[in-house]
Amino acid sequence: MLKGSEIRPLIMAIEDLHWIDKSSEDSFKDLLDSITGAKIFLIFTYRPEFVHAWGGKSFHSQVNLNRLSNRESLAMASHLLGTEDMDGNVEQFILEKTEGVPFFIEEFIRSIKDLKIIEKKDNKYHMAKDIQYVTIPSTIQAVIMARVDSLPEGAKDLLQTGSVIEREFSYELIKRVTGFSEQALLSHLSALRDSELIYERGIFPQSTNIFKHALTRDVVYDSILSKRKKHLHGQIGDAIEELYKDNINEHYEVLVEHYIASENYEKAAGYSKLAGKKAEKAASLNDAITYAKKRVASIEKLSQTDDMEKELIDARTILGLYMAQINYYFEAKEAIEPIFNLALKYDYKRRLSQIYTIIGAYNFNVEEDFLVASKHLEKALKISEEVNDIVSFALANFWLGETLSTNCEFEKALFHANKALEINEAVNNLWGIVALKSAIGMYYDWHGKVDSAYQTSNEALQIADESGDIFSKALSYTDHGISCYGKGFFEEAVRHLLKGADFCEHISIPFWDSIARFNLGDAYFDMGEYQKSQNYYNEAASFLEQNSLLPSFANLCKVGFAKAKIMNNEKDITLELVYGYHEKNKFRIFDGWMPRYIAEVLLNIDDQHVSEAEEWIKKAIEADSRNDMRWHLGRDYALYAELFKRKGNIPKAKENLRKAIEIYKECGADGWVKKAEKELAALS
Repeated sequence: MLKGSEIRPLIMAIEDLHWIDKSSEDSFKDLLDSITGAKIFLIFTYRPEFVHAWGGKSFHSQVNLNRLSNRESLAMASHLLGTEDMDGNVEQFILEKTEGVPFFIEEFIRSIKDLKIIEKKDNKYHMAKDIQYVTIPSTIQAVIMARVDSLPEGAKDLLQTGSVIEREFSYELIKRVTGFSEQALLSHLSALRDSELIYERGIFPQSTNIFKHALTRDVVYDSILSKRKKHLHGQIGDAIEELYKDNINEHYEVLVEHYIASENYEKAAGYSKLAGKKAEKAASLNDAITYAKKRVASIEKLSQTDDMEKELIDARTILGLYMAQINYYFEAKEAIEPIFNLALKYDYKRRLSQIYTIIGAYNFNVEEDFLVASKHLEKALKISEEVNDIVSFALANFWLGETLSTNCEFEKALFHANKALEINEAVNNLWGIVALKSAIGMYYDWHGKVDSAYQTSNEALQIADESGDIFSKALSYTDHGISCYGKGFFEEAVRHLLKGADFCEHISIPFWDSIARFNLGDAYFDMGEYQKSQNYYNEAASFLEQNSLLPSFANLCKVGFAKAKIMNNEKDITLELVYGYHEKNKFRIFDGWMPRYIAEVLLNIDDQHVSEAEEWIKKAIEADSRNDMRWHLGRDYALYAELFKRKGNIPKAKENLRKAIEIYKECGADGWVKKAEKELAALS
């Protein structure tokens, strides 16, 4: 599209956006992220209840289509009737009944012509009947049904069957389901096209028939008796299986819906499993969760034999794994709780290793219980190695790495993360590779190995851009933004973090979304944009609390919010609350991080808290030295230099700035080196 727009201006119109599938919406969102300055004009039409994901773009504008005025309504009626000459009674009748709704005008006029309520004499339309003695459809649904009921019986049956298939239905499929002869089928389709209820696309016999309006399809579908509807869904599912057996994978999702509606729960569960795996492979974990839930619901409607109980263990465990991978740890635990004892009863070791993985992830991310989380994850690893289950082996290693990293055991964390990475590389799972590289990049950042972090996150970003899936982009853009910030490349950091946050929000992964927003808070703070910093710290804390995630991280965000608020000349800070956040901290990784933030609060709230700020800086230096968080230690010394500068002790300010510069150089934090050297030169 971008290349095409370089040759000539490109205009694209997309109708009925409210019916869009998620993958197509993601594609448009990607395009909208890239078209600034391009000669592309996109036009979307959609119902008011549809919420799009690009409202904040400066080049996007919205036009609300209101009801037509009387003049516009009559102009449309004239066009549809083929004449501007209408009796006043006809005009008033149309205006009163349609109330300016374009679709209603179109359908209503066609209906009153078919019902011979109006007639044309001498090129002018008059009322042909006394409307007191005629039943006039009062709603658009009634207008549509009046037209449907006037169809020949075979055409009506065909239309109802088509509405059960979808808004579109192929000639081959409708022929197989209805059983009509080719001659009868073509006759009925012709009648439906003449009535303008459907239209044809493509070349016969590979043509597709489409309901002209989605509402027409809905009204026709709702008119079918429940028993017949259930039977038709089953017939359609069976026909799709037979007709498309060579490319059945393209129809899993449709088959799920037909078999659920037909109450064939065994087939519904089977296709839900396949649709979930397909979505997982495409890194569309939200869609995978949707089908995993449908699978669980279908299995639970079947007789619970031993085999079916094992199926239920499988289904609920997989649902839990999908949930956990996009940070819904509480929901993941809820998914596996009903089948934990069943898994123990059958000694179902493969699933038990995965269940312990989920419980360990919950213990860490929700309960913040390092010891219990480690215990369950190590148990999961042990069982996964016994039964050679690569799923729990990879995920348990991943979450164990995450747990160890927040305890500042960085080498151990990298060992486990790399184990998980090896598994994903062996099976060429691109989104898994990106997720692991993004996590490893963060561990390097926290450890102060900024060059390694930048290189690793850049590798993840390249893979994500090649794979094109939004999940990979969400993680990699966020992590690369963090690495850019670690290097001291602030504008580059903000650019990547904003994209990361946008992707995260679009696919609802709250943990990574909060990380992106927290780091935007940091970056904007160091750029002197304190209102933006304040907003992003606050959003990060809110995301974490709304999803019951990592209370210690949420508290760090709140201290960040306090320091940005003070720099924004809002001094109404309750220091006892700020101190309380530190007291509740359970993560070693924040032992120095949080005191440095608190020191910044005290240093800038007023001149009376400078000595107290010094005590907190000393705590930060001691903790970051002990935990080997080198980059953070450089930040601590830089803040210490600022404190001595405020006190007028320039030699001490220079001494601490030199320590900061030395550490920044060791870490590879080039931008921070330049910033500190500039400050040192100013002191001289």
